Amino acid sequence: MPARLQAHAALRTMDPTFIIRGWLIGFAIAAPVGPIGVLCIRRTLSDGRLAGFLSGLGAATADSIYGAIAAFGLTALQEALLRQQSWLRILGGLFLLYLGIRTLLAAPARAAAPAPGRRGTLGAYFSTLVLTLTNPATILAFLVIFAGFRLGEQTHSYWGAVSIVVGVFLGSASWWLLLSALVGLLRERFTAGWLRWVNRLAGGVICAFGVAALALS
Repeated sequence: MPARLQAHAALRTMDPTFIIRGWLIGFAIAAPVGPIGVLCIRRTLSDGRLAGFLSGLGAATADSIYGAIAAFGLTALQEALLRQQSWLRILGGLFLLYLGIRTLLAAPARAAAPAPGRRGTLGAYFSTLVLTLTNPATILAFLVIFAGFRLGEQTHSYWGAVSIVVGVFLGSASWWLLLSALVGLLRERFTAGWLRWVNRLAGGVICAFGVAALALS
């Protein structure tokens, strides 16, 4: 069968209900305001909506990776990640402390930020990708949700699992797009003094998450 026909057949076999359920899972996991949410808000205020959304998109990519591990039942990889969760918490905690201190010391923007260049976009994306991947709570959340809704038993086909993973990515990305858009609307109302306090508050919160991750390790 030609590749184009195979692609059309695959799209027909992707269950839309799985995509919807994946969307709900991705949105629900992304929505609680944790260190990534604080970082996304701060970057949106200081660097613009694109920087904030790309930060969230890195987290959405990590969510879809962990969602794929749960959906495809990669037991060996799940167990390996859970065995190394102490080291992952240490790495994530140290990274959070670095980002928190950097945010605390950051000067507020004096003017609207230009569109971030290639280096800026890659940095915003990959920093949150790495930060979310080093959070073992993410894989635990997916395992619990998939077990609770018995999704692993229902996704017998390859494309059923793909449908859920696509939905998880779209749901998580939808939340970050919504958050960065809403914060971006309020950005023009923040003076330099307000932004300085936002940096201090965000930096303090991120550092607190980092200390908590190190304590749990």
